[in-house]
Amino acid sequence: MSDNPALAAIRDDLAFLDDWDDRYRYLIDLGRAMPPLPADAYSDANKVQGCASQVWLLMNRNAADRSLEIRGDSDALIVKGLVALVVAMFNNRPVDEIAGFDAQAFFGEIGLRDHLTAQRSNGLASMVARIKAEAAKG
Repeated sequence: MSDNPALAAIRDDLAFLDDWDDRYRYLIDLGRAMPPLPADAYSDANKVQGCASQVWLLMNRNAADRSLEIRGDSDALIVKGLVALVVAMFNNRPVDEIAGFDAQAFFGEIGLRDHLTAQRSNGLASMVARIKAEAAKG
């Protein structure tokens, strides 16, 4: 996804920050900047299983260009930042590109895998799996 400007900006911003406390604050700010979901989106159908915190992903398929519009939210600040990262990664991307993108490699590249608890890592993997499963539906 080298042509994903949102993801490139996040990669550059995180590379600029030396300290992981600053990087966590940056992720929290990303989450705070996300618009809220409509009230009816906070449903069991949109809830991501496998996350310790509550996470909701709202996905709509664009048939014209075979992409997914993705929005999300969480009840925990750092997790909401992780949701924002995943949304930036996959929002409005073609489903074939979503299916082929190695999110875990990207998380390793930015150092995120080494700085998350096991629960948060599992939740992040669950978010990615949910999006990839929706993309795989065709």
